[in-house]
Amino acid sequence: MDAKTQWKVLISYGQDEEAKTTVAEFVENLGLKPIILDEQLNNGQTIIDKFEENADETGFAIVLLTPDDVGSSKATGNRKPRAHQNVILELGYFFRSLGSKRVCALYKDGVELLSDIPGLVYTSMDSDDWQLKIRQGMQDAGLPVDMSQV
Repeated sequence: MDAKTQWKVLISYGQDEEAKTTVAEFVENLGLKPIILDEQLNNGQTIIDKFEENADETGFAIVLLTPDDVGSSKATGNRKPRAHQNVILELGYFFRSLGSKRVCALYKDGVELLSDIPGLVYTSMDSDDWQLKIRQGMQDAGLPVDMSQV
């Protein structure tokens, strides 16, 4: 990870603008640069090209799993709150491209979590220590985070 990349944190979100803003402000307060895809210039790119370019220049990703959609298993029919489909796709992309130590799956309580993904750590946005956990994860991943600000 080069010096420029280690300062960038891509935030993936669905429809929860408040959660996105809260996390972006948190990242900025750490002295890092939050990257929110829909706020970046298109430069004539397709959405996937824009996503890949920004993802390649990112040192860490925070993926917000918020209850934007509902869905159910065919077997049970029990509808549950789920993250938006683009967020699940981006979580998988980051997990593969950045590795599990550079991805935080930050969720709101009640949202259905993915199963059977070894190494993926979930952090509840509804817990009192979510910011501390993300700071520690960023520091462990080599981002320039000052833990004395905790």
